[in-house]
Amino acid sequence: MKRLIISVLFVAGTLLGCAQNHFNVPTENFAEKVKVLGIAPILVDADSDINHTQKELLLPVITELNRKNEPLLVSKLQATGNFHAVTLLADEPRQLLSSLMSRREKRNDASVEYNKYFWKNDAIAAYIKKNRLDAVMVVTVSGLTQMSKIYSSNLLTSLETNYNFLMMAAQILGSDGTVLWEYPNFRGYISPYYPLVNLQYPDFSESEANKSSTTELRFKSIDGIRRTLEIKKKDLLFRETEEPEVYGKLFDEMTSLIKYPADKQGKGNQPPPIAEPLKPAAAGMAAPPPVPAPLPAPAPPVEAPVKAPLPKSSVETPVLPTPPANEIVPATSSTL
Repeated sequence: MKRLIISVLFVAGTLLGCAQNHFNVPTENFAEKVKVLGIAPILVDADSDINHTQKELLLPVITELNRKNEPLLVSKLQATGNFHAVTLLADEPRQLLSSLMSRREKRNDASVEYNKYFWKNDAIAAYIKKNRLDAVMVVTVSGLTQMSKIYSSNLLTSLETNYNFLMMAAQILGSDGTVLWEYPNFRGYISPYYPLVNLQYPDFSESEANKSSTTELRFKSIDGIRRTLEIKKKDLLFRETEEPEVYGKLFDEMTSLIKYPADKQGKGNQPPPIAEPLKPAAAGMAAPPPVPAPLPAPAPPVEAPVKAPLPKSSVETPVLPTPPANEIVPATSSTL
């Protein structure tokens, strides 16, 4: 029993230790080398498993929505505080994918299916050098067919079958093509790998209306897919925010696996501290003491003119002020 407890604690400690580093390299190495991160435009792999019947209309819509939400990913990465600069790169996504991608593989790790991408090392190195970066983050949207179970709105019926999804994968690549970080990530952490959107839905209403024992699988309309991806995230008071729900959730998951504690940051590339201007004191708080101005340089000594001594008779006697009427003058030492 004692041996079993020790084994469980060892495994738990090992998993926790691995979970602290979601990079493919030691966190300190990543922090030391990657200070300027470039974000390539989000790529759409048109040759992947995208089976929508209106694929030629779907691809431009996804590309448009990707470009619209790229600044949100940049702002979330900047908010981690782990980079000196995060730059959004301006390239044409289709041409960039063709020039950088080597191949794609469908993977199944920890029961999670996803598309893993491999890149041309020389092309990545040239791309990073051209944009004066330390590393580049490449995000790719691709199609994937996988088993899933969807329930009806009343939760009384369901359909488990293969659905066609759009998925999002991401990698941070170094100047030599090394994969420094990737999403989905399985380094001691089981990631909830959310789809970007499900392109299909089971038509429960049709099967119920026709009393059918089978349920047809249909593709969502292009407008329906757009509206799904444009749904806004709600705050704690259920008010709509400016952040899109689906893109925001995926970007939050990515940045949570990128952010590392401040004590892991490399000390060699830290910028010098910048003194902040004094802020006005808030109401009810004492203002900070003013910074004294520098004293002027002392003037050179000037010789005072020599004056002849005054004769004793010329010394003026001080005149005491005349007291007002009916006022008693206190006695002075001379009158006592």
